[in-house]
Amino acid sequence: MYLGGRSLKMLLGLWLLPLAEAAAQTGSVNVAVAANFAAPMQVIAQAFESQTGYRAVLSYGATGQFYAQIKHGAPFDVLLAADEQTPLKLEQEGLAVVGSRFTYAQGRLVLWSRSADLIRQGDDILKQGDFRRLAIANPKLAPYGEAAEHVLRFLGVWEALAAKLVQGANISQAYQFIESGNAPLGFVALSQVYENGAIKQGSGWIVPSSMHSPIKQDAVWLVRGRANPAAEAFLAYLRSDAVLDAIESFGYER
Repeated sequence: MYLGGRSLKMLLGLWLLPLAEAAAQTGSVNVAVAANFAAPMQVIAQAFESQTGYRAVLSYGATGQFYAQIKHGAPFDVLLAADEQTPLKLEQEGLAVVGSRFTYAQGRLVLWSRSADLIRQGDDILKQGDFRRLAIANPKLAPYGEAAEHVLRFLGVWEALAAKLVQGANISQAYQFIESGNAPLGFVALSQVYENGAIKQGSGWIVPSSMHSPIKQDAVWLVRGRANPAAEAFLAYLRSDAVLDAIESFGYER
């Protein structure tokens, strides 16, 4: 289901109308957001603020980088990771509230090009290798990059294409490599190129989920924000049915 901007914001707001009446109209929550989730997060954050009075201050980046920053005292209240391992690790290390983890989205990977006729037959172009560069996110830092590596290994072309790989620090940078023309194609999050139930421009192959481990994206309440009512309200909002429907409209699975 795809929801337009106006109807999407209305839907997101309905669930929290009772809460909005009781919420303090001040305060903010600092949220570290996996780069692939930028588009839905912008819509969610705006609706969250309009309905509760709390402001979501957003930072986007690679999950691995956020982990390192949180370990060194970065002032985040909530982490929306691109995997499930990092929130678990933070919980085990005493940096996240025990029992607060939950999966807010399951990502999809797509091989994408700005060229409308470049990707025609699924994985054939990867097997042929007839291109200059292939963009991916860094597999050591970004779960979508790790998933891309799994796909290339599944297809038996990882070694053959290694010299053509250009790695972004996160999935947003991988997307920029393709968008700018520095790489003719690459692996990005489906949410980055998805609109109205289809790939919005260029050409793409939505990778079968069987070719890589599930990209389960978990949220976790960080210890730093445990006493912050805005953080608690944000996490409750993120779990609402209205928000889950909205997230699905951006190309994620539940």
